[in-house]
Amino acid sequence: MNYLKILRPVNLLFIIAVICVMDKGAVKALMLQYQLSEPLLWWQLLLLIVAIVLIAAGGYVINDYFDVKIDAINRPERLIVTRGISKQQAMTLFQCLTAAGILCGGALAAVLKSMPLGLTFLLVPGILWFYSASYKRQFLIGNLTVAFLAALVPMTLAIAADAAIKNEFGQDSMLGQYLINAIYLRLAAFAAFAFLTTWAREIIKDTEDQEGDREMECHTIPVVLGDTASKVCATLVILIVMTLLVLGNVFYIKGGFDITNNATKYDLLLQLCFIVTLVILWRARLPQDYHNAQLAMKLSMLLGTLLPLVVF
Repeated sequence: MNYLKILRPVNLLFIIAVICVMDKGAVKALMLQYQLSEPLLWWQLLLLIVAIVLIAAGGYVINDYFDVKIDAINRPERLIVTRGISKQQAMTLFQCLTAAGILCGGALAAVLKSMPLGLTFLLVPGILWFYSASYKRQFLIGNLTVAFLAALVPMTLAIAADAAIKNEFGQDSMLGQYLINAIYLRLAAFAAFAFLTTWAREIIKDTEDQEGDREMECHTIPVVLGDTASKVCATLVILIVMTLLVLGNVFYIKGGFDITNNATKYDLLLQLCFIVTLVILWRARLPQDYHNAQLAMKLSMLLGTLLPLVVF
């Protein structure tokens, strides 16, 4: 049970959902418009998911490995490393998960003949290690690193689809290049959403966890600038997301794209969730209040993840 808890199964399921929704709502929907088959075969998509999930799971393990003292203050009831499993067992688990993830990702990159994809699966574990060991304790860098890694999930799918389309249509195909550009454009939009919403959530999370962070001399926004400043920063990021959603609707309408009534209603629901998050955040005083704001932010992120199924 401890081994399962440390892997954050709910978070891993969320990552799987993100990849599947982006593939179906953005990539597959585009290919169907031209009566073309999906660029990635089912087993290639599965291999991509497995590789990303294994590396992400390894990231959760190494994060808990380095956060024993902080978690003992912030979340003593959920401390796993040293209480449920030893530090040596945690390190071995991290190494096994990461190695398996790199092997799966490397195999997919070899099949698709994509060096960028292979490099991605090599670089991400290193980023996760340095984040857990050092970056997360530095001002802004830790938050931005997590946000970047969240945005990298849909972009990794784009890189894989890019390679598959080039293998199918050839390097010089105009149709193939058009499809690749369209996929990158669609997935980049959701990568931006993932980056900004994750950044806002991380700021809120740091405010909830600041007692342990302060004890361990972590230079997070709430520790360095205070609660009010962290609320302002998170609010500004959320307002940017809300504004971009409105501008996205305007762009699609003016561009002559078909925006259904359901998509508009869904966008309003998403905007409402962000407003509720802001209300909870600004009323927060205790760690539990910030935890509730975090949950509201997670709901907003979940709804945003499902947006491609409504829009495209």
